[in-house]
Amino acid sequence: MRSATSGLTDSIWKFLSSLKLTIFLLICLASVSIIGTLIPQGAPPPVEYLQTLSRAKFIVYDRLGFFDMYHSWWFISLLGILCLNLIACSLRRLPHDWKSITSPPRVLDETLEKSLPLTARWKAGTDAAGTERKITALLEQEFARPEVSRIGHEVHLFARKGAIGRIGVYVLHSSIIIILVGAIIGSLAGYKAFVEIPEGGSATTVVAGPEGMKRKAVDLGFTVRCDSFSVSYYDTGAPREYKSILSIVDGGRTVVDKRPVLVNRPLSYKGVTFYQQSYGQAAPPTFHLGVRERKTGKSYTFAVSQGGRVTLPNGDTLHPVESVPEIRPYISQVSGPAVRVVIIPKAGEPLSLLLLQRYPDFDAQRGGDLVFTIDSIDQKWKTGLQVVKDPGVWIVWLGCSLMVAGIFVAFFLSHRRIWVRIADGRVTMAGNAGKNMASFKDFFDGMADKMRKA
Repeated sequence: MRSATSGLTDSIWKFLSSLKLTIFLLICLASVSIIGTLIPQGAPPPVEYLQTLSRAKFIVYDRLGFFDMYHSWWFISLLGILCLNLIACSLRRLPHDWKSITSPPRVLDETLEKSLPLTARWKAGTDAAGTERKITALLEQEFARPEVSRIGHEVHLFARKGAIGRIGVYVLHSSIIIILVGAIIGSLAGYKAFVEIPEGGSATTVVAGPEGMKRKAVDLGFTVRCDSFSVSYYDTGAPREYKSILSIVDGGRTVVDKRPVLVNRPLSYKGVTFYQQSYGQAAPPTFHLGVRERKTGKSYTFAVSQGGRVTLPNGDTLHPVESVPEIRPYISQVSGPAVRVVIIPKAGEPLSLLLLQRYPDFDAQRGGDLVFTIDSIDQKWKTGLQVVKDPGVWIVWLGCSLMVAGIFVAFFLSHRRIWVRIADGRVTMAGNAGKNMASFKDFFDGMADKMRKA
């Protein structure tokens, strides 16, 4: 029974620590990531795409998490298996590399000499002590301070440099594992949500999950308040800048007071980040209109909201039907806010008028009995905020920092070793390097020439 158990354990260990498994997992992750480029992620699919799917196929895609692939159970499972694989690979190689760092062979015997790629030999004369002294000084000056071992009449020198380069691969493995762990923590414990807050309003919960699909309310643990919202436009009518002024109230105390939040300038509090994403009208705008009787010169003012109605001095009815904050995209010669109103007379056909706030004389050119102007517009906005909580983000940053350090150690530091044996009037020199053997060979040959001359 023990033999069978041991054999099964060894098989599992070899499977988890195999390079083939690593390559297979990386190919799988790269292949399934194509799903994320073909199917919209984190939002309901567009109607055009849904029209290409049958109902059964949509249900299968939804249950497999193809519309939110990077948070699906199977994608996280692949990341988890990759973490186990990297850990197993590291543990399998670590004892050998650790031994080469802490307990390297310091004596150049025949077996070690045959296993090394670089060797050189020459006669040294009878002054063994002088030879040892000169070679030790040369190694210390050109390479590293050697360790001296004496076995009978033989003197063995061992010098090494860049031993830390052997741990670079483990730093890299650790950084990848830390990044994957941070990503998994962010997927499981974090969320991406959305909330709309009207000016003067507040929210304590947000809605997480793609719109139109499974969603849940998430309690923030504090209150976020929208004190005000503003939007400015280019002359083309496109939004130039929209800005929310937010405050955070926690435990009845204002901890963040009137902080501007713009696109690419978010607000973060207790690991929750608020990004400016969208905006809209919280309520129909209210127009303060002026009316002047052309014949008498009498003027009147009144307020009416979009979609509402108001009775004019002559008994007609005015009905604002639509408005735009910038008219230039529709009429290139003018700019500014515009309102389209319909005048419904007591008798006769309705009359549609366009009023321009920046051009008070515009309606006067029409020649009607009443002249209309826009004095001001009251608009209450609502801000749309993307709310993100990712408790694993700092773990990911730690992994990225370790990855930079690991890349430097693994690719720029080479574990180089030189052995020298002085015996029977002959010097034998051998060397090896963990990487960039061509460069080390040039250095090794140069050192051998200097030792011969010395």
